[in-house]
Amino acid sequence: MRKQGGGGDAQVFRITGARQGLQDDVRGRQRRYVISMSIRTLAVILAAVLWNVERHVAFVALVLGMLLPYVAVVIANAGRENAPGLPSTFMSTPVRPVISPPRADGEEERVAESPGP
Repeated sequence: MRKQGGGGDAQVFRITGARQGLQDDVRGRQRRYVISMSIRTLAVILAAVLWNVERHVAFVALVLGMLLPYVAVVIANAGRENAPGLPSTFMSTPVRPVISPPRADGEEERVAESPGP
């Protein structure tokens, strides 16, 4: 990426890791919900059609038709995805390193001796 302008210290931000817009996110969740509800409708119709022909398959389709609304609502109401590559919006307080005072040239570090038995 090329910087434009005369300032050599201009900061350039990368937005490739940005999450999608709110409108696109809502549209995607609505699409997933409609697809889930369409599958549910087909499962209930399949259960009604197969009830006298193949009762086991009809029962599985009926259970699927009963569980899909709950799953569809949970998926549709899920929050927006996290964008792990984005910087934090909060600025942290810089931590100053602790610097010990300089020692005099002639001094040595003495270790306290513990009294013997």
